[in-house]
Parts: sequence; C-alpha cells; structure tokens
Amino acid sequence: MGTTAMNPWIYEVPGRFGFHQTMNPDVYQGLWGGSKCRVSLSQVVDRTCDCQDGKCSASDKYIEQMEDLLRYSLPKKIAGFVAEYAQGVGGVIQMPRGFLPQAYELVRQRGGVCIADEVQTGFGRTGDHFWGFQSAGVMPDIVTMAKGIGNGFPMAAVVTTPEIAETMSKALHANTFGGNPMACAIGMAVLDVIEDEGIQERAKQIGGYFIKKLMKLRDDFNIVGDVRGQGLMLGLELVADRASRIPLPVAQVNKIWEDCKEMGLLIGKGGIFGSVYRIKPPMCITEADVDFAVAVLQRALEMHQERVTTKTSH
Repeated sequence: MGTTAMNPWIYEVPGRFGFHQTMNPDVYQGLWGGSKCRVSLSQVVDRTCDCQDGKCSASDKYIEQMEDLLRYSLPKKIAGFVAEYAQGVGGVIQMPRGFLPQAYELVRQRGGVCIADEVQTGFGRTGDHFWGFQSAGVMPDIVTMAKGIGNGFPMAAVVTTPEIAETMSKALHANTFGGNPMACAIGMAVLDVIEDEGIQERAKQIGGYFIKKLMKLRDDFNIVGDVRGQGLMLGLELVADRASRIPLPVAQVNKIWEDCKEMGLLIGKGGIFGSVYRIKPPMCITEADVDFAVAVLQRALEMHQERVTTKTSH
C-alpha cells in the first residue's frame, strides 16, 4: 500500500516507510498544464498552454519537481519508480507529453529500476498500443499486469528481465497459485481473442467515437470540467466552477452517479476528490452501447441541473 497517494487507501498509522510520491503531473488540476499537453483526442479547454514544437513546458516543470524530490528527500541510490501510464483510480490522469521518458532517465541515473503498472492500461485498452507505456515511448524494467489478462478470471503476472528475475533465486520464493494450468489456459485464450477479434483496434475506434460524444457533453454542461483518456480508458471530471476547477461536491457527484445506475449505466468513480467518472467498459462494446451510455449521462446531468434550478428558485 505504500505506493498509493490516494487518501481513502491511507490508514491512520505510518505504513509507507521508504516510499515517496513525486508531484502528480496532472495537467488539468495540477499547477501546470494546458491545451496541448496530453496524448488524447480531448485536451484541456479552460487553461492556456505555451507548449511549442512538441515540447511540453508543463512536463518540464513537473520533472523539475521530481528532480527536487530526488535531490533533497532521497538517498543517492534508489530502488525504483512505479507509475501507471494513465492513473486508474487516480481519475484517469494522463501525464503530460514527455514526462515518463525524462522520469525514467532520472531514476536510472540513480540506479533504480522503472516499473510500469499496466493493470488497467494494458492488453490494448488504450487503443494505440497493446501496453500503455508504449504510447509514452519508454521501456520499463518490470511490468505488472492483471484484470484484462484474465477477462474476469482472478489472475495477475509480473514480467521482467532475466537479470532482475535472477535475484529471486537468492532466497526461497513461492506462490501457491502461480502458474496453475487453468489460469494459463485462460490467459492464452484471452490473448487469442484479443488478436483474432481485433479488440485493440476496436478499443481505438470505439474509444474515439466515445470520447467525442463526451466532449459534446463537456460543451453542453458547465459542470463537466474535463474529458480525457485514450481508447476505452476515459475520464469525465465534474466541477462546481469551470474557472477555478473546484471539484463538484461529493454528494452531488454521487447523486448523478446513482441516477446513471438507476437508468441502467454502471460507471466507476475516482480521483483525489472523488469527482471523476471512470469509464472503462468491456472492450467488446459497440457504438450503440456508447450512444446509450451518453444518453444516460446526458439525462443524469440534466436532472442535476433541474435539482439545482429548483433549489435556487426556492
């Protein structure tokens, strides 16, 4: 649990010894960001940006913060760096262009290994590539994966280099369920379906269709502050005020969320303020499924507006 910076997962007693979080490179809610920073069809619309010629100035500023963390808070040699290409529970936060390559370089300069958490971004969900880290143009030393690897079957895996794996032979290591035949058969079957049915390409095409529909909701409703993501890993952030980006109160976020459920749409929630709807549907969905989901979201947002109007009028 030491790797998380999400408050709901943090207990009242110390338990993160040796772990440090660098500043979250969030180009919507963070200190720096703007309209050209993300690898996404949808960019931030309410912040200006001075990025030029493919060089992201926000990325450079967040890297400076990471350099300060390494310089002043950590020993000269570190163990490693863990990052998701796009944060899942964190609210589908996409790092600014160029952040991960620079971060990996800093880590390796200090003897650390780079660990890619692909539990949510892996297996083609982001559309453009099979793994999220490929979109960032990096090669990790260790990759953790789960969820999509088993299509609902409880399964996970770790992939690393022979050199790193060899260190596990220095002491006894065992896993009760590791490598069991049923899990292996399921994992192989999932990979076959992803390839045979073009699931990754479907995630890219349907995801592009989906995010454009969500961008229309952003244009129509002031409480939709940001829409972001790639493929079928999408996020919709709700705010009370577009200018300040103050998060919509949790009670209101939850009410809209419950209204969606009552109308037949299940979506996730996340983000540090609990104000982001995490949209990561089955990768076999169709445009008709997207149309239904967006229609429900639209109606739920309209119902919220009606409640606000009624309360104001009284």
